[in-house]
Amino acid sequence: QIQPVESGGGSVQTGGSLRLSCTIPPISSNGCGMSWFRQAAGKQREWVSSIGIDGSTMYSDSVKGRFTISKNKSKDTMYLQMNSLKAEDTAMYSCQTRGGAGCTIAYEGQGTQVTVSS
Repeated sequence: QIQPVESGGGSVQTGGSLRLSCTIPPISSNGCGMSWFRQAAGKQREWVSSIGIDGSTMYSDSVKGRFTISKNKSKDTMYLQMNSLKAEDTAMYSCQTRGGAGCTIAYEGQGTQVTVSS
């Protein structure tokens, strides 16, 4: 398996929560950071959050304070806990892992759909 696999998407009401999971393929390096991206219908792909090899985290301004990125101890799964969801969070969410020398090879999954309705 080369691509990561996302799961956990679904339909929720405004203010609800979802937790996305990303199964990390063995080909990805534990020495590289990982990220979540999203793309809403008719809009450009948007970076959401990243986690470094040291566990450091970064978030886009649009999700800061509401989303939390993490990975499990065995480092084979990454998560995105999404709270206080808004209609504008509706999108296809995909995770990106990296590998190769200098972490230059990106692996991205097919995505999981998140729909937030009022």
